[in-house]
Amino acid sequence: MNPKTEYDLIIIGAGPIGLACGIEATKAGLSYVILEKGCLVNSLFNYPLNMTFFSTSERLEIGDVPFISHGPKPNRVEALEYYRRVCLTWDLNVQLYEKVNAIVSRQTERHIIHSSKGTYHGTAVILALGFYDLPYLLNVPGEDLPKVKHYYDEPHPYFGQKIVVVGSSNSAVDVALETFRKGADVTMVIREPAIGESVKYWVKPDIENRIKEGSIKSFFNSVIVEIKEKEIEIKTPEGIINLENDFVFSMTGYHSDNKFLKSIGIELDENSNPVFNKETFETNLKGVYIAGVVCSGKNTDKYFIENSIEHSKIIINDIDKKI
Repeated sequence: MNPKTEYDLIIIGAGPIGLACGIEATKAGLSYVILEKGCLVNSLFNYPLNMTFFSTSERLEIGDVPFISHGPKPNRVEALEYYRRVCLTWDLNVQLYEKVNAIVSRQTERHIIHSSKGTYHGTAVILALGFYDLPYLLNVPGEDLPKVKHYYDEPHPYFGQKIVVVGSSNSAVDVALETFRKGADVTMVIREPAIGESVKYWVKPDIENRIKEGSIKSFFNSVIVEIKEKEIEIKTPEGIINLENDFVFSMTGYHSDNKFLKSIGIELDENSNPVFNKETFETNLKGVYIAGVVCSGKNTDKYFIENSIEHSKIIINDIDKKI
């Protein structure tokens, strides 16, 4: 670990927005360190192996480093390569596999950050935490069985298996279509009356047609009430149905670590969303800022990489004025 522990700025999270904050800090001449509990752009690394981004490559660019992809919309492998190149180009001070356990906010002094590898002191702190680590749970009996997955990697292991996909968003639709085309017997269980309106426009007709023709079975206005070793129980408008089942993919979304935010003293509103200054992104704790998707609280479809990059410039500009 870098022996230096005193910085102008401590950035927590080495996702694209955390890296963007490091780049802006470099431009401003601020000393900083980026602490990341996993690998570089850890959330992107955990995306499905064959995932294609909704955004075009140029909208994901940071630090004036060109993002060249084979198609207009880059895939996961291209994104990982790109952000590695960004990190090397800017020689960013990133400490990987170092989890932040606690932050002691001293609003008239330097903040103290306790990590798994040491203690740091910073005049300012930016929380660029993301949200992909905490899935929304179904909270039904059997959810802890090994057959239940909250993350999806690739379709091959599910060839010839009866799988249920819970949800109607992009992630659920991608899992359903990809596993279906690789030989799985797919059923979707959807709380809503239809496929989500936010599903990628070039994918939505595909899933709707597969459902219409019966290739992918579906239960709308329905929920899982129990998961068992070899079957699941579903509550539908027609009553309770039991289905044979090998795997369940609960693709119901993810949420920010509000428990951690509360533990360090950041205020949450009545909807459990973090309270912050919309012009500077500073929280109620002086010198502690939030950036990226963590700003949206439970509404994780509000901020993405492309519309959060500007957070870094706004925040660093505010910090630079105060230091």
